[in-house]
Amino acid sequence: MYLTSLVCPLIDPVIFRIGPFQSTWYGLMYATGALLWYMITRHEIVRRKGRPIPVNGLPELLFYGLIGGLIGARLGYALFYNPSFFLQKPWEVIAFWHGGMSAHGWLIGMSVGGFIFIGKHRVPLRELSDVVYLGLPVGLVAVKIGNFINCEGFGRATTLPWGIICPAGGPIPRHPSQLYEAVFEGLLLFSILWKVRTMPLKPGDLSCFFLIGYGVLRFMIEFTTQPDRYWGGILGWLTEGQVLSLFVIGFGIVGYILPRIKSLSPQ
Repeated sequence: MYLTSLVCPLIDPVIFRIGPFQSTWYGLMYATGALLWYMITRHEIVRRKGRPIPVNGLPELLFYGLIGGLIGARLGYALFYNPSFFLQKPWEVIAFWHGGMSAHGWLIGMSVGGFIFIGKHRVPLRELSDVVYLGLPVGLVAVKIGNFINCEGFGRATTLPWGIICPAGGPIPRHPSQLYEAVFEGLLLFSILWKVRTMPLKPGDLSCFFLIGYGVLRFMIEFTTQPDRYWGGILGWLTEGQVLSLFVIGFGIVGYILPRIKSLSPQ
């Protein structure tokens, strides 16, 4: 017998409707995440006295990152998690309002947007990464709460009292994996980065800490998520999210070690 009586959606995912137009909590949370990231990033740029970019360059950076992140998150979801559905209905790729975003794809798309900004303005990559990645966990909190309200991304079956019954998972309560991610990959990771940012670090170290921290925490939380039906048979006990997280961890470790190896090399 399950202890939970919580059934998703706990609130209507749509805030209001006016004719064919509707405003959703998911969209509002995504916009809230972008605003929180902007405020934290601006604060950090001011603290760094206008480095690596002046404050007035931040809106343009946000634009590139937001557009790149949206495209990457949606394409990542289509490629990593539900390829057959989108092969049958390719027009659904642009239906952002239907939900379905990949955090790993979001990181890739945001990075592409950042590279476009860097190429245009000749900004130092590692310094900019430190500033950009600092506020990402807080933005992630808002997006994951949006996922929860949207009733997507629930985990494996559980008998824990906070299990939630979701429409796509049948009558069995499931882990609210989105909220685990919001707490650990979001609030906890941000608290660590906020503390570490004032320590003596090499340029790029903070962004590497984000990648390693995010990858490790996501890998652990994936043990509560439902394995994807497209990858599960190939990967055995690993989920697709864990495999992608290993790449993120590896990228962060290489980014941290590489400049130290170069500094030891004879000139």
